Amino acid sequence: MNVAVLGCGHVGIELGRQLAARGHEPIGVRRSGEGVERIEDAGFEGVQADVTDREALAAVPDVDAIVFAASSGGRGAEAAREVYVEGLRTAIEAFGERENPPNRLVYTSSTGVHGDHNGDWVDAETPIEPTTDKTEVLAEAERIALELPDEYGFDGTVARYAGLYGPGRYRLERYLEGPVTEGYLNMVHRDDAAGAVRYLLTEGFASGEVVQVVDDEPASKWEFADWLAAECGVAQPPKQTKAERLTDDDISEAGRRRILTSKRCSNEKLRALGYEFAFPTFREGYRDAIESYRNESVN
Repeated sequence: MNVAVLGCGHVGIELGRQLAARGHEPIGVRRSGEGVERIEDAGFEGVQADVTDREALAAVPDVDAIVFAASSGGRGAEAAREVYVEGLRTAIEAFGERENPPNRLVYTSSTGVHGDHNGDWVDAETPIEPTTDKTEVLAEAERIALELPDEYGFDGTVARYAGLYGPGRYRLERYLEGPVTEGYLNMVHRDDAAGAVRYLLTEGFASGEVVQVVDDEPASKWEFADWLAAECGVAQPPKQTKAERLTDDDISEAGRRRILTSKRCSNEKLRALGYEFAFPTFREGYRDAIESYRNESVN
């Protein structure tokens, strides 16, 4: 299978590695030359192109599937719209109008589209309720990913990611130093974020559907922080309630909404499809980071 990973960054490079290791032919697409070098260093083909530029995408060869994993770089809603809505639409149209269009699209979204559920469980079938301008953009992109490919004769899938962590993104200090605000963490290790998309593609699952990519155990932030502290051999960090956190005048309105948003995300659908997690919970996923922290502390 030939797969173009558009916006081939942190997760995309791992996806390319996994596909290549199984005999497939990934092509990573990045806007910068430096990004292309990272892809090639990972052992597969890189192409320099901006995913929002239709003419630039002509440099990407025909493929069996496209994965739209581009990022807006943490910027605001307008930047997000440019990438996730307009860029996604451009990519679908550019590849769909080819003489040899792909058979499949996977768009990587975020569980942030669910909004607040007061700590209750949500799954792939739960109606979404975005609460910020940016998550409204993500919800619009999900609709495009599921509906627009059909106009060109192929299927779209939404892989809805929980909070990503893994090499380079463990953020131990944030939880060890605190203060830690109450709430739930819904997480997925980078390797499983990539692995789930690879599995859906290579096994042909979830065409035209949404799948939540999240590990087995949503975690209380306070309990997670205390577990990390114990594993790292340090004192438990200070805690604060949401009400205490919201007394900070420097928090933006979007930040306030994020603090007030609470949910637990289920991976029941992904599990039912047969995907086996490399890191089923944070306990396995944080092991390398904890060992590195303890080694550095000793030295």
